[in-house]
This record gives sequence, structure tokens and C-alpha cells, in this order.
Amino acid sequence: MHPETHLALHHTRAAELHAQADAHRLAAEAKPPRRELRTRVGWTLVELGLRLAATPNGTKPAVA
Repeated sequence: MHPETHLALHHTRAAELHAQADAHRLAAEAKPPRRELRTRVGWTLVELGLRLAATPNGTKPAVA
């Protein structure tokens, strides 16, 4: 393959990849980060439930 043809193909492919990355980045920024928050809240509730289930009646669980 001729070096200039190879370089032109490389630049074309690099431009396509940059466009795809920009589109992906914009799509990710458009979504609110609710899933991460829901996951953290869910695991916090699980931990709280386990602490309440593990303590005998009348005592308060230690909160870290």
C-alpha cells in the first residue's frame, strides 16, 4: 500500500473514532447519574436492615 494512501486511511478512521467517542460522551452526559445513587442507597438500606436484624430487642445498633 502506498504510504500516503495508508496515512489518509488512518486519518479517516481516526476522525470516525473521535466522532464516535464524542457522541458516546455526549450521550453519557445527558443521562443523570441516578443508577449509581440508587445502587448506593439500596446497599445502605440492606446494611441497615442487616444491622437491625442482628441486634437484640432493646439495643441500638452502632452506626459507623
